[in-house]
Amino acid sequence: MIGLLIELAISWLLLWFLYKTDLSVLGFYPTKNRLYDFVFGFFVIALFCLLHFKIIALLTDHSFEINKNFTTIKFFKGAWWVLVSVLYEEFLFRGALLYILIKKTGINKACIISGIAFGIYHWFSYGAFGNPVQMLFVFFTTGIWGVAFAYAYAKTKSLYLPTGLHLGWNLINVVVYSRGPLGTQLFHNNDKKLDGIISLVFFILPIVTLPIITYFYLRKSKNIELINSEYSSKI
Repeated sequence: MIGLLIELAISWLLLWFLYKTDLSVLGFYPTKNRLYDFVFGFFVIALFCLLHFKIIALLTDHSFEINKNFTTIKFFKGAWWVLVSVLYEEFLFRGALLYILIKKTGINKACIISGIAFGIYHWFSYGAFGNPVQMLFVFFTTGIWGVAFAYAYAKTKSLYLPTGLHLGWNLINVVVYSRGPLGTQLFHNNDKKLDGIISLVFFILPIVTLPIITYFYLRKSKNIELINSEYSSKI
């Protein structure tokens, strides 16, 4: 938590000294549209994550067993850890640095650079550094999502949508299905693996699904803004 506060302080200092502005340029303050972005991102991706692992369980003939030692307190501790880790990554990769990159290089280059940095960061957070095959997989998966998260910020001018998307996946992945550094949480981890082409399909599926959902949501939001602006101009 202290690290997150330090990160926010450094972000504010960068924005102030470079552009004489503050955290408001990150879409920091809640509005109706921003809260809707967050809720949409969180619940759609959380639902997709639930279905994704449920289908894998069916295909591998695996029934999830509830961890009998899992308590409400443990859930909130796990959820808090996930929330802080997500916010830390969002402020680092979609915060002041991305805002500055967009100003310097434009949206497309900035989002790609942010995604590359996000992928490289996960070499270390996943402990993949030194294993070329694992590094490639980690960079490919997290890098693509990093680009999608960056565009979600750039197009909405707010951190609410990327945070909702990021949090929705991580919360279900880590706290529900126990796939993360916290160990066994609600369900015991499914050790059974898919084989062959099906394994490849389910590896690629979440990688492409989140960017596709983000793209169509942003496109729909843009169309709504255009309709509203046209309507307002006629009044």
